[in-house]
Formats: sequence, structure tokens, C-alpha cells
Amino acid sequence: MPDTIVFYLLSTLILAAALCVVFSRRPIYSVLSLLAAMFVLATMFVTLGAYFVAALQILLYAGAVLVLFLFVIMLLNLEPDPLQQHRVVLLRALGVLVGGIFCAQLIRLIRTGLPEPVAAIAGDVPQGTVREIGMLLFTKFLVPFELTSFLILAAIVGAITLAQSKRSEK
Repeated sequence: MPDTIVFYLLSTLILAAALCVVFSRRPIYSVLSLLAAMFVLATMFVTLGAYFVAALQILLYAGAVLVLFLFVIMLLNLEPDPLQQHRVVLLRALGVLVGGIFCAQLIRLIRTGLPEPVAAIAGDVPQGTVREIGMLLFTKFLVPFELTSFLILAAIVGAITLAQSKRSEK
């Protein structure tokens, strides 16, 4: 019973932080809310006994990726544009609609029960050691791992290009 209470408490905190990410008017506040969500998620991993995954969550996502997000936001020097307020309202409405659909699906899954895992998929799940995770990461999931680094590199190049074009206009 205490595990269930802790789970629901952490779930509420992570949901509140995620809503702050979406509905915050300033990008810096969104990134800080995302940082809070990452720390709560790491806490969830600790409660599950996945200490290595919790450490990776803090080091990689809360550390490296969010620092990259902050760097890009500060590099772009984002200022609110009054002409784009209508677009922001429409995007938020779309986000609320998609979030509502996801919540409805989650409620449906909770009511009907989760399906049993397929035996082939369940056999591929690592047992949690660093060696087994590393073997899967650098054999079976090598291409997605490398594509993620190229995606981050493309985001950095795009942010620098946008920042330089804004500076040249001024």
C-alpha cells in the first residue's frame, strides 16, 4: 500500500511538472519544469530499484540534454512576438486535445487491464545490469542510438543558424 501511495504522489508531481512545461509562457520556465519532471522520473526509477537507469536519467537527460536546451534558448534570445499569439493559442488547444486523447486512452487501459507481454518481447528485456544494457545498446539498438546524436547535432546547427540570421537582420 505505501508503494502505491508513493507511486501516485510521484505521478501527480510529474504530471504537474509536465503541464508546467506545456503551459509556461517563458521557455526558461519550461526547461526548468522539464528538469523537475526528469528528477521526479529518476525518483520513480529509484523506487523501482533501477538505480543505474535513475543515474543515467539525471546525468544524461537532466544534465546534458537540458543544458543543451538552455544553451539553445539563450543563444536564440527568444522574445515574445505579439503577432504569433494566435498561433500559440491554437497550438495549446491542439496540445490539450491530444493530451485529453492520451488521458482517455490511459483510463481505458486502466479499466480494461494491461495486455500480457509477448514472449518474444519479454525475452529481450535486459535484466538490469550495466553490461547487459550496454550490449543491447551497442548491438541491437546501435542505429537509433547514433541517430539520436545526429538529431541533437542538427538541432544545435539549426539553432546557431537561426541565431546568426537574426543577428544579421538587426
